[in-house]
Amino acid sequence: MQALFEMLADPGRRHILELLRERERAAGEIVEAMRISQPGVSKHLKRLREAGLVDVRGEAQRRIYSLRAEPLAELDRWLAPYRAFWSAKLDALGAHLDREQ
Repeated sequence: MQALFEMLADPGRRHILELLRERERAAGEIVEAMRISQPGVSKHLKRLREAGLVDVRGEAQRRIYSLRAEPLAELDRWLAPYRAFWSAKLDALGAHLDREQ
């Protein structure tokens, strides 16, 4: 789990994941959207691939990247108890505010 948090800690890698959440993209499209150097984007993509967050396939001379949902589902399962904790707290706050009115 720590490796996943390390991947998500970098704003550049999060931006790439946001782009891939919309649809799969060629590496060149990602470079254009990121507005950083191609080598910089390549480093981010390599780290994301190594972490299992993205897949890549060749299509002619292009490399097409897509988001892998499985690692993010694992993160979602880990966050679920915290979401439930905050949901209960917010429900209690809402009930308290309703009583105050």
